[in-house]
Amino acid sequence: MPQQRPPPPPPPQWVIDLNSPPVPKPKSSNIPDPPGYSAASSGNKRSNASSKQQSRKAPTPEETDTLKLKKSWELALAPAKQIPMNAIMMYMSGNSLQIFSIMMVFMLFKNPIQGLVNTNQVFTRFETEGTRGRLWMVKATYVLMQLVALSLGIWKVNGMGLLPTTASDWVAWETARQPLERAILAF
Repeated sequence: MPQQRPPPPPPPQWVIDLNSPPVPKPKSSNIPDPPGYSAASSGNKRSNASSKQQSRKAPTPEETDTLKLKKSWELALAPAKQIPMNAIMMYMSGNSLQIFSIMMVFMLFKNPIQGLVNTNQVFTRFETEGTRGRLWMVKATYVLMQLVALSLGIWKVNGMGLLPTTASDWVAWETARQPLERAILAF
């Protein structure tokens, strides 16, 4: 004789609350709707999505080009936003030769050089027929900002004493002067 299984226990209250839609609350007239919200749009989500798609018009090519140019300017000025942070980090790392300061200087040289090499690749997604003529100034600004970041690295290397900028750095290649006359001390 097969055994009868007891019926499964009822689901917990949170499962019932999760699966059932919330009960609509009466709207009090003294609280206005937030901006951009209307009671009609809170109903069916599919009809809401289709009405939004119908009301939005496609951007014109001029608007798209303007937006691409704005985004490319943001990208061109991004290295300039990193310069103050890098300058503070270079100042705080000190001028002694330690692994931390060497790694910081390496990254300070690596990132701008990599940015300079990849300049055209960075701006290919913004290049269209309408923006091609106006994009050269953006690229020039990007290159200039990368060169400023590179000069920060040169400043740091000079501060660490690794650049041969003094006469004592070139002593090995100087020849001893031959005196034209000698002075002998007489007593």
